[in-house]
Amino acid sequence: QCPGIQPLCLDLADWDATGAAGGAAGPFDLLVNNAAVAVLQPFLEVTRAALERSLDVNLGAVLHVSQIVARQMIAQGVPGAIVNVSSQASQRALRDHAVYCSTKSALDMLSKVMAMELGPHKIRVNTVNPTVVMTDMGRINWSDPQKSAAMINRIPLGKFAGQWYTASSTVWGQSDKSAMTTGSSLMVDGGFLVS
Repeated sequence: QCPGIQPLCLDLADWDATGAAGGAAGPFDLLVNNAAVAVLQPFLEVTRAALERSLDVNLGAVLHVSQIVARQMIAQGVPGAIVNVSSQASQRALRDHAVYCSTKSALDMLSKVMAMELGPHKIRVNTVNPTVVMTDMGRINWSDPQKSAAMINRIPLGKFAGQWYTASSTVWGQSDKSAMTTGSSLMVDGGFLVS
């Protein structure tokens, strides 16, 4: 549907492959970092493998891809916008989400540092923090009716986010309508954090 977009399929945790692919792509003026994994384990059962994979994808890949794109933006001398898809879980503890919550909190702070350091280059950086979105990953972790009902009951609007809610917030974060917004987190959580 968008002939100007050329998808690249690669493991973002592989810095060498990502660097080669990103260096050959571009030029860039917009970036959305949306790759994530959610390996849910109780705190006392968290494995090193789950921690390392989550850190590699949820934090390390965002840092690396953003470096590649931001360097190109700076070299071109053009303003840009980066939106990192985080989560309400960056702000609220969730059972069995020790690693996921931690990586999303780290992503929020990384985004603030990026906003501070890239602002002088006219590059804005924000996060979009949705509640559960029923993607394939969301369905894996939230399809149990009892588990999902307990979560939905804590959301004042009474539902999980559809993919469109996150997408439209991301588009806003990259548009001229948000030209004075950087270092911010846009909660798309149906009021979960106020309940």
